[in-house]
Amino acid sequence: MHLKQFSAVLLCLAVLLFARAASAGSLPDFTDLAASCGPAVVNINTERSAGMNGPEDMFGDMFRNMPPGFERFFRFGPRQGRRGPARKQKSLGSGFLISADGYIVTNNHVVANADVIRVTLDEKTYKGEPIKAKLVGSDEETDLALLKIDIKQNLPFLKFGNSDELKVGEWLLAIGNPFGLDHSVTAGILSAKGRRINAGAFDNFLQTDASINPGNSGGPLINMKGEVIGINTAIIASGQGIGFAIPSNMANEIIDQVKGGKKVSRGWLGIGIQDVDSNTAKALGLDEPKGALVGSVQKDQPADKAGIKDGDVIVAIDGKDVEDTADLLRTIARHQPGTEVKVTVWRDGSKKDFTVKLGDRSENLTADNAIRGHSGDASTAEATLGLTLRPLRAEEAKALKIEQGGLVIVSIEDDKPASSADLHVDDVILKANMKTVKTMADLAKVVKEEGLKRGAIILQINRRGDQLFRTVSLEKK
Repeated sequence: MHLKQFSAVLLCLAVLLFARAASAGSLPDFTDLAASCGPAVVNINTERSAGMNGPEDMFGDMFRNMPPGFERFFRFGPRQGRRGPARKQKSLGSGFLISADGYIVTNNHVVANADVIRVTLDEKTYKGEPIKAKLVGSDEETDLALLKIDIKQNLPFLKFGNSDELKVGEWLLAIGNPFGLDHSVTAGILSAKGRRINAGAFDNFLQTDASINPGNSGGPLINMKGEVIGINTAIIASGQGIGFAIPSNMANEIIDQVKGGKKVSRGWLGIGIQDVDSNTAKALGLDEPKGALVGSVQKDQPADKAGIKDGDVIVAIDGKDVEDTADLLRTIARHQPGTEVKVTVWRDGSKKDFTVKLGDRSENLTADNAIRGHSGDASTAEATLGLTLRPLRAEEAKALKIEQGGLVIVSIEDDKPASSADLHVDDVILKANMKTVKTMADLAKVVKEEGLKRGAIILQINRRGDQLFRTVSLEKK
């Protein structure tokens, strides 16, 4: 080999080795991050009384609020027998300390309906037995809960970071207890922001490819600064490398309210809304498909009192553009009831401003909540109809000549059982399986006691004075 050829080969090898070294050097080292953050992550064990009537009793909470294909990271203990009396049902999850005096953040579905909650601390922090924890408060709509343990020592804790500042592609670290394996650490990147997976009204998840599994629920998703920027909550059951976390900015707002002893309160407009597609935008003369189209306005609710009408498109709140229905819900929910906001709508080819004094969202119950209830019955929890309802008002009953009362459909959630049953917003549900329903509790009882067993429920409705029957299938697909 000639000297020139030999030199060229050496040069190529040098370039290759330099490239590999540079590539290796660009990968982050998570050892210090894992060591500093790990002690603040805890293992959460719960017990509750539950009858064993079928697989839905075992796994019901794992799928709470989740659309097909998605799972909460909740893990129950082994099943013992097909049928029998009430027994203790055990579960595993994760959480993390947010203060030296023992406040712990986790998912609501990890601790919901628990009779006993126990927390196991990192062995380097505390080598004693698991500690009983008190549930300080929770918020089912965002799937967050705050616990408190009493221990005579200062504890390591994590701080929330700013999830709004995250950029897709950033490195992240997940710590938790997947499948009961204590303090497992996995790394990945932020895959996407603002993911909507039909998990509820406040759908706004961070997506990551950090490996997370059942048992990780409630654990922290950490940035390279050691800050919590998400709470791991859901996965796609059939996929790999796709996990979802509640953004820290949303969580921080809720936790602050709960920790301060306040009820979680959210603003309420009292309207039914839908996204604006390109055809709708063209028909209404909008430059682009943005905003939230008002499909219905509830009488005597805040939007109605302010003068907002169905057919309006809400394009801004307090001067800030509204992207879609999810953006509108989140924006209004951040305001306290009683707050006045400026709502800008598109009507008849121009923008109009209205001042709306917000109501309280918590006073407007949904059928989702009623059917899931607070009884701890997991099989009932899976039978969510996907309807937002309110009681029929006296003046409406008089106008429709309804004497018995009923429930008015405010909105219908996509990809839920009721969406395939030809039900419309403003339909009035009069009976369920021929039983009169005046309250959400009435409907929940029929769904639980009859609908789930039969796999369907028949609803008698009043639609603008006409009485019709519609059947909702509750069969699992």
